[in-house]
Amino acid sequence: MIPFSIAGIQMNISMEHENITAMGHKLDVVMARFPWVQMVVFSELAPFGPVPFHAQQTGGAAEQLFCQMAAKHGLWLLPGSMFERVGDDVYNTTSVIDPNGKVVTRYRKMFPFLPYEMGVKPGIEFSVFDVPNVGRFGVSICYDMWFPETTRTLVAMGAECILHPTMTDTIDRDVELPIARANATINQCYFFDVNGVGDCGTGRSIIVGPSGYVIHEAGGGEEIMPVEIDLARVRREREVGIRGLGQTLKSFRDRPIEFPVYQKHLGREDDYLNSLGPLIKPTRGSRSDIAAPPAGAVAGADGPIVRVAELDAQASIAAALAENVPPYHSHP
Repeated sequence: MIPFSIAGIQMNISMEHENITAMGHKLDVVMARFPWVQMVVFSELAPFGPVPFHAQQTGGAAEQLFCQMAAKHGLWLLPGSMFERVGDDVYNTTSVIDPNGKVVTRYRKMFPFLPYEMGVKPGIEFSVFDVPNVGRFGVSICYDMWFPETTRTLVAMGAECILHPTMTDTIDRDVELPIARANATINQCYFFDVNGVGDCGTGRSIIVGPSGYVIHEAGGGEEIMPVEIDLARVRREREVGIRGLGQTLKSFRDRPIEFPVYQKHLGREDDYLNSLGPLIKPTRGSRSDIAAPPAGAVAGADGPIVRVAELDAQASIAAALAENVPPYHSHP
């Protein structure tokens, strides 16, 4: 047995003020109640909510505070994620901090939730790290898990446990739960999917083991979820098969074909995926039988009521406020 203790923190996340102070308090509570915990994982964008106005430079002040917290308690810490500013680009980035307060890796979300998470640049590098004498862990963020290639790649890099901060406050949380379970099952790994509550989440975090069994599914309120995992169980499942049955990773390794769907740049005009159109937000006219307002006006019950010039003025006000408003309706 190779035991290791991880606590997921499902806590109230505000968009009106910073949450770092409250996160520090939660860490104090965790270590007072469960001193055997060795790693803590918070939800996506927990420190500030989905507000790019608070984007931090790489290694900025907020990350330094989390490094101090990790060192204070001597534990591994994933403080959810934060918007990270690199030049003119903004990424959604998770830091992994070791018990000495050192950042061992950073992972940039590979699949921003487009078309709603506009203005966030996708990362292009996978992230795994080793906990000495325990095993290898992989990191992904929220919408990444909807693309099974992300988890499969982390597992092919040796990951035995996937740490997955998420922020879902939308009506598809019930869909994400089986996606998380499937990711664990087909890759024979632990999967920690940690969501927030309040302004930035509906809760229902889920922890799944390598046999596909749900270890814990949270409710809709705040929860501390301390779980002891056994990475020897992962290695056994991968050797003899899930529940002693399918050996999916070996079958994938020994596949007789390469999948043509992954040959992205073939340039074929008859490619079905190219026929789906651009990745943009639907308009009102595309969502119902009611036509979109004509150019130059917004239609009212008795005809046009707002002219373009008025809309331009309103847009100027909105732009002035935009720095303090999230760019998308929060989701994975």
